[in-house]
Amino acid sequence: MTDFEKDLNQFDPPAPSPQAKRRAISAAMQAFETAQSSSQTAQSASQTAAPETAQTKKSKINSPLLQGLLFWRRPTDKQNNRSNIMSRLTQRSFTMGLASACVLTFGLVLVFPLFWQRSDEQIIVDNSVQVPSVTIKEKAETKTADVAEYEMAAPRSAALEEVVVTGMRSSAAESAKLSKKPAASQRQVSAIRAQDIGAFSDQSNAAALQRIAGVPVDGDTIVAPAPQGNDKFEHVEENSVKSVAEAPVSTFSIDVDTASYSFVRRQLNSGYLPEKDAIRAEELINYFDYNYPLPSDSSAPFKPNITVMDSPWAKGKKLVHIGLKGYDIAPNQKPRTNLVFLLDVSGSMSSQDKLPLVKQSMEMLLSTLNPDDTVAIVVYAGAAGTVLEPTPAKDKQKILSAMQRLQAGGSTAGGAGIALAYDLAEANFDKKAVNRVILATDGDFNVGSTNNETLQGFVERKREKGIFLSVLGFGQGNYNDHLMQTLAQNGNGVAAYIDTVSEAQKVLVQEASSSLFPIAKDVKIQVEFNPATVAEYRLIGYETRALNREDFNNDAVDAGDIGAGHTVTAIYEITPVGSSAVLIDESRYAQKAKAKAPTNAEYGFFKLRYKLPSEDTSRLIEAPILQQQPPVPAELMQEVNFSVAVAAYAQKLKGSNFLNKYSYHDIIDLAQANKGSDEYGYRTEFVQLVRKAELADDLLR
Repeated sequence: MTDFEKDLNQFDPPAPSPQAKRRAISAAMQAFETAQSSSQTAQSASQTAAPETAQTKKSKINSPLLQGLLFWRRPTDKQNNRSNIMSRLTQRSFTMGLASACVLTFGLVLVFPLFWQRSDEQIIVDNSVQVPSVTIKEKAETKTADVAEYEMAAPRSAALEEVVVTGMRSSAAESAKLSKKPAASQRQVSAIRAQDIGAFSDQSNAAALQRIAGVPVDGDTIVAPAPQGNDKFEHVEENSVKSVAEAPVSTFSIDVDTASYSFVRRQLNSGYLPEKDAIRAEELINYFDYNYPLPSDSSAPFKPNITVMDSPWAKGKKLVHIGLKGYDIAPNQKPRTNLVFLLDVSGSMSSQDKLPLVKQSMEMLLSTLNPDDTVAIVVYAGAAGTVLEPTPAKDKQKILSAMQRLQAGGSTAGGAGIALAYDLAEANFDKKAVNRVILATDGDFNVGSTNNETLQGFVERKREKGIFLSVLGFGQGNYNDHLMQTLAQNGNGVAAYIDTVSEAQKVLVQEASSSLFPIAKDVKIQVEFNPATVAEYRLIGYETRALNREDFNNDAVDAGDIGAGHTVTAIYEITPVGSSAVLIDESRYAQKAKAKAPTNAEYGFFKLRYKLPSEDTSRLIEAPILQQQPPVPAELMQEVNFSVAVAAYAQKLKGSNFLNKYSYHDIIDLAQANKGSDEYGYRTEFVQLVRKAELADDLLR
């Protein structure tokens, strides 16, 4: 029986009503009697009028040989079935039945194709397109925000697996292939428009189908804030406006971390507005490399560049822009490195944007090392273990082979892994080399020592022995940003977030020198504002890096490090005395400050302390912040303006109340006009991210 017959048998014709049945039988009987009477009359007349000579012809015609099969049913003078046939053809019930059959057949032609496209059944894809089948549900279950997923197509046997459509396919512009761990018996995939479906090769399926969990998006459209998953961020209030009369001195540690920027980028590219606690303005600003003037001597590794300009978002206020560029090391001057890769291989690292991306990232870093550098690999899951003893970087294949054998699974004993990694670094310690542990994890420590303060104290003690710690964060959904920041800040290292292969290229290849080779440690900045010329000030960002005033001259207080060629930017918003933009009323009882020459020409005084990597005593750099600035070169002003655009963007995402009516469109205009050469396209990408945030803001109003 064919599929058509099976489906046809499912249709039962409706039962006729008794009244209609009686009417049909009565009409049929009357038609039969009339037809029978007419037939008999016509037959009698024909027999009378026929000549006798016709009998011979009739005999030949009615012979069985000429009649063929079923000859006995044919109407002849001996066997006349014409009346029976005519009576059946003229019966009303026959006519109605024929009409009903026609209607039924026409209806089947219309509804039959729908059996193959019912919304509660699966779509079977042709064998030439080996992708999982799709079940369309009107309302998908709410999921926590996890990660975007690129996956190879399932085999044909997997075509019946149930999946949930959560969004439209977005552009596969990024080179990283990201994945998500499937939940229960369902896999989240993006919907595919009919025009997107083609004959994909097996190798192209991963790039052709992008899986994005969470809120549906179409290309660049952002429609919702990020779901509140298990990502952990520390809540810190934005810096407030301070009165110079009450608190004239601002002190903080520098910060060269960039994790916040790439995490925010991932959220926006995944279709979410980033949560406000994920925004650290200084990390967004310092993500970019600014072409500030370079110092010429490693003994004085900084050259402060101070610029004063009008605030683009607050009339009557000014911005004090402080830019630092670290001394860069020539390739032949790089010290030897003793690295220990500490890799999280727990179950939470199983998705494609975690451990597989970790392996790719470590391979990139390996390509930047000198042959005499050493690499060791320690892993941790339910327990910690050494996968590779310290091995020269020239044995690249041995190192890669050990790394490629790693598989994710089990719980996360991060504390034990950190201890083992430091033990291995100490055993191979070289006083003339850079000794560093590089931790790659999502921060989901759930076994052993999980207390942040305990881990912080351990890392601090190892730092004093000359072993530093850098942290690379991966993944989304259970990312512990707070722990990553704590470890990196206290381990004299950099905290970066790797969301794509291109970001791994930026952090571990293009910026390898600044990430691995420090040129100064415990770098602190202090600005004292002149109460005779400045009424108020506000530091943009650096909330988690604030120091007490007395910490500036205390060499025992730890602060941030800066690597070779690194740039650091700090921006203050100030309100000059006499401006109508002053927010804080003067104290009734405070004595007004009187300006004294030559300080009446200054907005404030800048001071910076740092230690050379091999020293324990800090050095001091000082510079006045003048009201009348010397002319700023156009190239430098371009860098200043772009950093100000990024600062405005960070405040906008944070929900700052200090931007007044300054819009995303204004930020885009300022950034576009000051992108410069943009060698790697990072500034162009920034403008695109601002546009996405602008669209999201419009949609959510």
